[in-house]
Amino acid sequence: MSSMDVPAELPTEEPRTRQRERQRDRAGSAGSAGSAATPTLTWVTLALMTTASVASLRAAPTMAVYGLACVFLYLVPAIVFLLPTALVSAELASGWSGGVYRWVSEGLSKPLGFLAVWCQFAMTIFYYPSLLAFVASTIAYVIDPSLASNGLYTAIVIMVLYWTGVWVSSRGTKALAGLSSWGLIIGTLVPGTILVVLGMVFLGQGNPSSAPMTSDHLLPQWAGLASLVLIVNNFLSYSGMEMNAVHVSSLRNPAKEYPKSMFLAMGMVLLIFILPALAISWVVPASQLSLTAGVMQAFDAFFSHFHVGWLTPIAAIMLVAAALGGMLTWLAGPSKGLLEISRSEGYLPPFLQQLNKHGIQQNILVTQGIVTTVIALLYALIPNVSSVYWIFSTITTQVYLIVYLLMFVAAVRLRRLQPDHPRGYRVPALTLLCTVGWLASIAALVIGFVPPSQFGSGSVWAYIGIIGGGLILLGLVIPYTFLKLRKPSWRTAAAAEPAEGGTA
Repeated sequence: MSSMDVPAELPTEEPRTRQRERQRDRAGSAGSAGSAATPTLTWVTLALMTTASVASLRAAPTMAVYGLACVFLYLVPAIVFLLPTALVSAELASGWSGGVYRWVSEGLSKPLGFLAVWCQFAMTIFYYPSLLAFVASTIAYVIDPSLASNGLYTAIVIMVLYWTGVWVSSRGTKALAGLSSWGLIIGTLVPGTILVVLGMVFLGQGNPSSAPMTSDHLLPQWAGLASLVLIVNNFLSYSGMEMNAVHVSSLRNPAKEYPKSMFLAMGMVLLIFILPALAISWVVPASQLSLTAGVMQAFDAFFSHFHVGWLTPIAAIMLVAAALGGMLTWLAGPSKGLLEISRSEGYLPPFLQQLNKHGIQQNILVTQGIVTTVIALLYALIPNVSSVYWIFSTITTQVYLIVYLLMFVAAVRLRRLQPDHPRGYRVPALTLLCTVGWLASIAALVIGFVPPSQFGSGSVWAYIGIIGGGLILLGLVIPYTFLKLRKPSWRTAAAAEPAEGGTA
């Protein structure tokens, strides 16, 4: 819940990589000729692309709560989740075009392939409200900072921006990809660098850090499982690595260059995640930190300290522009992949497969918008905006983890069932990596049901019920219902024209 947001988290640059994946799949569907025509990438370029698709500032306040311990909380999921995901998906992408639907369908079954691609889409149902809540709190710092904690204001902004995005996307605008192409620079690198530099100058002037920076605080204080819950959000922050794996065949020497590319990307991603989180913890006490407005709280504090408060609205506009660009590309991404598979295999009823005059899946977007509107109203009904934001981010993560659980199992089975299938890249110790990644995903899934220590005053069972209900409904009940009700008449595309991601 990148954590699939500024178009760099799932959430965010990930739509661009999905579009590249689809374009590559179409180009390569006729055979190897498509692959031969693919421009060659350097491993450094691929590392930069991967960084752009994963890194984001939106999750920084979540980890800033832990101060220096955020380093540990970012490193652990990077080793046990980010690395296995990146390497395993590279082997799958270099052997089977079509993304996660093709991988799981070939390795397990078509219904489970549908479950995987459905979860990629379904996680966006809670992703949009959490992303737009971040946008709302950021806009508040341009209008009135007190609005950042106002649930009604947040709900109105979510609904207005989402439906505006649906209208723009339904027009079939070709410029959507361009809107997010500057996301890494405008919404992440520039403000992130400013935040870190100001933080270092702030400490260099002798000002005390709001969070202790001693070796005693390298590890999070242990207070039961609740003290480690925030680590779950980092699994979503790192999600999306499997999208860039489609480019592995574009490297000159994938076996040597892809691992180098991924390790470089991991280093850059960790720096982008860790340093801004530390900077925020230096100036905003954990007890006052908002999970949605934390970045702007830090900017406001730093700019006020250095007497350049007029820069606060500029920083807010940069973050908002990048986030909205990411939302627009996301609107046209996962739902398009689900649509094309459903038209070929008949997974969705014809109503949801209908296209408007611009060739856009408008009925899916509108249906999703109705659900998003209902979810947005929760911000108006629940007093604590940060609590709602955390709950939505956790449900997003839980649903997306189902994709990875299926992907790791499918990778092991494909290596055993089709050992001679051509692969441009083979992962060393594949079974070990898949086991580590699978166990890490299960652990994150379980820990996600434990309320974080910051929400100790609320009902534990209510929290578990909301998270579990969201996961079961979105990740299991709805896709199972579609499969059970599926009819031959739901196939609206000729079998001779397989949808993107269809099995060979």
